[in-house]
Amino acid sequence: MTAPAVRPAAAACPVPQLSQRPAMLVLEDGTTFHGVNFGADGEAFGEMVFNTGMTGYQETLTDPSYARQIVAMTAPHIGNTGINDADQESRRIWVSGYVVREPARLASNWRSQRSLQDELARYGVTGIAMPGTRALTRHLRDRGAMRAGISAQTTDPAELLERVLASPPMTGADLAADVTTPEPYIVRPPDGMPVRYRVAAVDLGIKAATPRSLAALGCEVQVLPATATAAEILAASPDGVFFSNGPGDPAAIGYAVAAMEGVLQAGQPVFGICLGSQVLGRALGLATYKLRFGHRGVNQPVQDLRTGRVQITSHNHGFAVALPAGVRTADIAGGSGGSSPRARRVDTAFGPAEITHLNLNDGVVEGLRLLDAPAFSVQYHPEAAPGPHDAGGLFTEFCELMEASR
Repeated sequence: MTAPAVRPAAAACPVPQLSQRPAMLVLEDGTTFHGVNFGADGEAFGEMVFNTGMTGYQETLTDPSYARQIVAMTAPHIGNTGINDADQESRRIWVSGYVVREPARLASNWRSQRSLQDELARYGVTGIAMPGTRALTRHLRDRGAMRAGISAQTTDPAELLERVLASPPMTGADLAADVTTPEPYIVRPPDGMPVRYRVAAVDLGIKAATPRSLAALGCEVQVLPATATAAEILAASPDGVFFSNGPGDPAAIGYAVAAMEGVLQAGQPVFGICLGSQVLGRALGLATYKLRFGHRGVNQPVQDLRTGRVQITSHNHGFAVALPAGVRTADIAGGSGGSSPRARRVDTAFGPAEITHLNLNDGVVEGLRLLDAPAFSVQYHPEAAPGPHDAGGLFTEFCELMEASR
């Protein structure tokens, strides 16, 4: 009988000790929470929001749409799978501050390359670990998103509140120009796959998964800076133009709206998501407004009014496209099969448009489509990084639109 193999003893791995340095979170209405410092030892200011995803904290941190926001995670245990280079959605962490209930003391995943604590410290992101994340989330749902500050350097709430009130609001903020790529770059289809379409993608805060999703369908994607003009976009001779997600107020990025108008006038197929959808809305003459506490997380139910089908979708936006004056959600919402097309129709300078999608939680407009031109948008993330894959077919729909426009 062969003796069982003896496995070598695992090397001792010290468990990292989290900081016990006191930290404080103060909201602009004076509400104060106490905990311990997590991440960088410093201070952070931004708009206080919450994310309901139970997975995908690394993708959330590196999503440019979270620029100038302090993000609270509603899942109680964050950091247990560590950080790796493969799941980064951009070149850096963009959140200004981070709030968790219980940070993992040990990363235990075979893909992990470093800890969440070390990654936050590396980018100078100050966080707080505190027991009140549920109370914080309920407070934001009741009062709305608001400015906030995290500090591990002061113990005086009044002092921190004074600086919170002096920090800039999200309304009127142009952040797309801050997070965009400084230079154009190209993402090509996988080796051996021919190029079927050439896409010009305007980077308003694009995630890495988006051009990868298009490339997997045979698209060669040229990613352009947020400030690219219509002439610069069209100079790439694209088969279609994509406007990405991104942070900030759509009313503050008139340069992107002007580019969208020029692309629409040229008759190019257009697909916009999230901030790109709001840019399309403004190009069509619709207003945008700030949501009470935004849509963030991976469990937002959205109904396609044309079919009645409901998708569970991934969101990260604090602004939305407003319904036309005098139109109510009840006028366009419907059951199976959606409402009547006439009730959803909007007259624009580019011909009639249709409201195609609604959020079933709050009735917010989630999709638009021009009826006489090849352009459509959704106000959520079909690349689902992280999130459900219900909406992944929208990239195929964009390819079909480009094919039909040839």
